Amino acid sequence: MNKLLPLSVMLASLSVPCRAGAQDLVISNVRIIVGNGSVIESGTLVVRSGRIAAVGAGTTAAPGVRQIDARGMTSGMTIMPGFIDGHRHIISGNADQWLKDQAAQRMQEFLEAGYTTLLAGGGPAEGNLELKRRVDAGQLKGPRVIPAAQVNLNTGTPEQARAELRRLVALGIRFIGEETISPKPPTPTQMENLRAIVDESKKAGALVMVHAVSPQAMIAAVDAGVPLLVHTPHFGWVTDEEARKVAAAGVLNLSTTAFGVPLFDAFRQDNVPTFRDGKRWPEEIIDGEGRGREAGYKAVNARTLWDNGVVYGFGTDTGYLPVKGLAQELKTLNLMFSMKDIVKVMGPNSAAFVQMSKDIGTLEAGKLADIVMLPANPLDGYWNLLNAVMVIKGGEVVVDRRAARR
Repeated sequence: MNKLLPLSVMLASLSVPCRAGAQDLVISNVRIIVGNGSVIESGTLVVRSGRIAAVGAGTTAAPGVRQIDARGMTSGMTIMPGFIDGHRHIISGNADQWLKDQAAQRMQEFLEAGYTTLLAGGGPAEGNLELKRRVDAGQLKGPRVIPAAQVNLNTGTPEQARAELRRLVALGIRFIGEETISPKPPTPTQMENLRAIVDESKKAGALVMVHAVSPQAMIAAVDAGVPLLVHTPHFGWVTDEEARKVAAAGVLNLSTTAFGVPLFDAFRQDNVPTFRDGKRWPEEIIDGEGRGREAGYKAVNARTLWDNGVVYGFGTDTGYLPVKGLAQELKTLNLMFSMKDIVKVMGPNSAAFVQMSKDIGTLEAGKLADIVMLPANPLDGYWNLLNAVMVIKGGEVVVDRRAARR
C-alpha cells in the first residue's frame, strides 16, 4: 500500500458457478449473524445446491440432508457470512514457482482464517488468472479469486492507457494495480491517464479503482469519476465536506486502516514493532510522514467517511499470514467502530465493493452459502473472529475443526 493513486481495472460482473462439491446442509441450534443487522440467537440455516435456501429461528425439517448441530459443540457457537478481503496480495515472487510450491498451503491458510472471497491486489496478472482458474476448476482448494492486471498512470499517453485497459478487459481480468505517485495531489500526467481510463472503462464495462491515500488524491479521483477507492487516506485529515463529496458521488471505499499501525510477531517473534512488510516501525513506513502518524489519520478518517455516509468495506492490502492480517485490520477498525458496524463493513459493504452483493455478504435466502462458524459471539469482540471452527464456501465444507472443539 505504498502507492498513492494507483489504479486497477475490474470487470463489473462476476459469474459465480456452484462447485460440484456443494452439498445440501442444515446447520441448527446456532446463533446466526445475518449481516444485515439481524441476529437470530438460536436458529437454523438450510443450504441446497450451494445456496442458502432458508434461514430463521427454531428448527427446520430437512430429511436426508446432512445435519450440522451446533448444540453441544461449544456454547455460543455462531455463524456469519464468509470473510471478504477487497484488496489482498496473494502471489509473491515468481508466479509459476509460487503456484507450484506455495499455492496449496497459502490458499488453505486463507480458508482457515475464514476467507471465502479475495480480490487480488498485486502480483502478476497471468498468475492471478491461473490461480482463479485452478480454484474454479477444483484443482486447488481456496477462496474464490477475483484476478487483476495493472495499468500505468505515471508514464505513457492517455491513448496508450486506453489501449492497455481494453487489452486487459479482453483477457477477462480483475486486478488492482500498484503505481507509485506523490502522496499529495497527483501529477497532470497521472490525471490525464486516469480520466482516459475512467472514460474507456465505461465503454468496456469495467470498473476503475485507485489507491488514494491522501485527501487531495481522494478528491482528485472522485472528480475524475473513479467509482472505487482502495484506501482510507493517511496523509492528512479528511474533512466532513470531503467525505460527503465521496458519498454523494456513490464512490465505495475500502478500509486498510492498519497501515501505519505497529505489527507484532508476524515477521519476527521478539515483540519488536514492525511495519507490515517486516521493516522497522515507524522509521521505515513507506512514504511515511514520521512517528507513525499515519495510524492516527487512518482511524479518524475511517470514522469521518463512515459518519458521512460512505459505503466502507474491508480490505487489508497485506501479504503476510491471513489470520495475522485479519487480526491487525480488525483491531484497528475496532478503535473507531462497534462490532455491529464491523460486521456490516466485512459483509454487505465488502460484497458491494467487489460487485457481488447478489451472491455474498449476508446469510439470506438465495445467496451463496459462504459461511464461517465461530466458537463465540463476534459481537462481543473482534478476537472472536479469529478462530474459525468451520468454513463453508458455496455449500462446500472446506474447513472443519469441530472435532478439536468437542
